[in-house]
Formats: sequence, structure tokens, C-alpha cells
Amino acid sequence: MSCDAHILIFTRFPVPGKAKTRLIPTLGPEGAARIHRRMTEHIVGLARTVGTLGKAAVFVHFTLGREREFRAWLGCDLNYVAQPTGDLGVRLRWAFERAFQDGARAVVAVGSDVPGMTAEILIQALEELRTHDIVLGPAADGGYTIIGMRKFRPELFADVDWGTERVFAQTSVAIRRLGLRLAELPRLNDVDRPEDLSLLSHDPRFADVLTGKPLLSVIIPTLDEAVTIGPILARLYHADTIEVIVSDGGSRDDTREIADQSGASVLRVPGGRAAQQNAGAAAANGRLLLFLHADTLPPDGYADMIRQALDSPTIVAGAFRFQTDASQAVMRLVERTTNFRARVFQAPYGDQGLFMEKRVFDEEGGYAALPIMEDFELLWRLRRRGTIVTLPSPAVTSARRWQQLGVFRTTLINQIMIAGFLAGVPPQRLARLYRNSGCCGHKWA
Repeated sequence: MSCDAHILIFTRFPVPGKAKTRLIPTLGPEGAARIHRRMTEHIVGLARTVGTLGKAAVFVHFTLGREREFRAWLGCDLNYVAQPTGDLGVRLRWAFERAFQDGARAVVAVGSDVPGMTAEILIQALEELRTHDIVLGPAADGGYTIIGMRKFRPELFADVDWGTERVFAQTSVAIRRLGLRLAELPRLNDVDRPEDLSLLSHDPRFADVLTGKPLLSVIIPTLDEAVTIGPILARLYHADTIEVIVSDGGSRDDTREIADQSGASVLRVPGGRAAQQNAGAAAANGRLLLFLHADTLPPDGYADMIRQALDSPTIVAGAFRFQTDASQAVMRLVERTTNFRARVFQAPYGDQGLFMEKRVFDEEGGYAALPIMEDFELLWRLRRRGTIVTLPSPAVTSARRWQQLGVFRTTLINQIMIAGFLAGVPPQRLARLYRNSGCCGHKWA
């Protein structure tokens, strides 16, 4: 099946009090919205996988939010369509008619609350439409979780008691009455009522939503950081529900040994910091990621601050306020100007501790394979997607480079790197300039 097939996902923005309202007595408004959010992300991820394989174009039919909010939440690579008003039958009929008018030859619609849905079932639905007129997946509660057709059949959306246990049976009767060939897909459960939550409580993809403590993976790229990494690791382990991954670029000192003794997972990754951070993210088990430099101390309570910030679907990434461990008054000026830029232009330094969902990191393609400015380039892409926040609590980074090279010289080099990158100077040339400036052995800040 080529991309003249469409997958339609019906969802709403996860507004507390308006999403999964039947779960609110058990989970509260925020908890119900989080469950809805996670299940939607699951379905979108499956559809994106099918789309990446060239099987279909993906359309998100949305309500409650604005398109730009959905793009920040679910990504800019999908098609977004606002739903009309009316019951589910009206909205399904309108969406299918629109898809066929746009030239689709096969259309499959799926709900956003089906944790058992898989990419294989979506592909099966599209493949079955080669030889069948209709595909239909029954839900355990008497509805259906997925419906597909290769020709617009508005009759299937008429005279149906939407929201009841009769939906699947009534639709099946209409299919037989019209003499259509039906392929039935696997029976799945959707999550609408409190008793359905048992489906999620032991599922690692969703269980952490019920506890409110998604695992945070802290990724630290290192190269000869034995002097600084010990206190950083000690601070990190003050938080709970975290894992620490040290991605080492070939240290010749005791960096790896110190990290290993602390309980961190240690990777050996050649090829520069972008490769180190990408490898760390690939190895991460956490739903949330924090990329932290080996000489940057996060604030107390950093993990919960990150979880709270990323609880908003429109926040795509964030960092902490910039602060150094230097006492000179001139460094206060550097800090103020850096924080102004981070807040106003949504462009924090990498050594402010960059955090985001792993889902977002993967959807954006991770760090580009650049010899320098990889943090800045990723932030540039993330900013086009949604909001990057700077939290008020500071991450304290070492001022060693400013002290060794001088504040004016270090600041000038930083600005030259940014200006050169924005002007299109090849990163390889910028990296040579950076090394020749005396920054060899020092990180880009």
C-alpha cells in the first residue's frame, strides 16, 4: 500500500478536566489528562512508524487545542485537521469524506485510547483493504477501536448509538446489509472507565503515569573529567527515579572508574560529544532525558523540576538558569546576559542542563553529527517546534574556561561561534577556529 493511504487519529488536547472525564473520579483531572496524553503519544508513534515505512500519510484530527499546540506536542511532521462539531458519527463521516476527496484510496481511522494497538495491526488494516471493502476492529466494550474502508461509505456512520455497547454490532449489520467484504481485526481493549486502568498498571509504557514519577535518564558526555565528575554524580543521586549514563569519549584519567563506582552506566563512545550524547540517549531507559556537562552542578530537586516542566505538552525542552562558580563581579554580567538570551530567545547554553522527553529527542533526530555547536543546532530545531523554558533555579557550571582564557576573550569566542553558525560557516571551519583560539581541551559553552 502506497502513501495514497491515510491513517486518521482522533484525539483532543490533554486539558485537565476535559480529557478522559470518566477517569477523573479515580485519577483526578490532571491524572486523567496525563493518561490521555500518553495513550495519544503511543498511537501517534505507531502511525508515524507506519508512515516512515511509506505505508500511509498520518492525519491528526484534533479538538480542544490549536494546531500550533499540537505541533509542539506531537511533532511538525504530521498533518493536522480540526474536527467539526457533532457526535462521533458526524466527525468520522466528515473525516473519511475529506480523505477520499483528497485522493486517498484507503483510509483507516483509529482512536487514541487503545494501548494494545500495534504498528503491525495498522499495517494489517491497510493490507486487508487490498482485498476487502471494510476493516473493523472490535473493542471489548462493544465499540470498535479501528475502522477502515477503500471507498467512502457514509451509511456506516448513520443510525449508530455512539458511546454504547451496540456500536460494533450495529456497524457490522450495516456492512452485511450493504454486501461489503469485511476483514475483522484483533479484538482490543480501550481505556474509558476506571476499571479499564488495570490494563495500564502493569504496562511499563504507561504505569509511571499512575505514579507521577517517570524515569529520568541523566546523560553526561565526558573526556578527562576525573577532577569534576565526582561531586556532580553525588548531587545527581540525591534524586529518586533516575538513572545516570556517562558517555565517555576516551578519557585517559580515572573518569570512567569514578563513574562506574558511583553506580552510573558507563559507555565508551568515540567521535565527539554529539556522538556521545546520541549514544547515551539510545541507551537510556528513561522517558525523560537530561543532558548535563561533567562540570555542571544541577540544583537540588532538579528531577522533580524537570518532570513538572515537561508536564505541559507544549514545552518541548528546557534548561536551568545559568550560573558559574566564579566570584568576580564581571561574571555576574556574563550570567545576566546569558540568562536574558536564554529566556527571551529560547536559546540556553548546553551547560545549563538541557532536558526534554526522549520521544521528542528521537522525533527530532537527536544531535546532528557536528564537531561543534551541536547543542545550538538542536535547540534551533526544537525552538521551531515549541517552547523552550529556562527554569529559575540555577545549574552552577565551572568558570574554569573564563578564568583560563579571560572573560572578554571567552565571550567574544562564543559570540563568533554563534554568528558564524547562523551565517552558514561550515562547522568544521568553526571547530578549527575554536581550537586555534586557545580553546582546545575546553568545551563549547
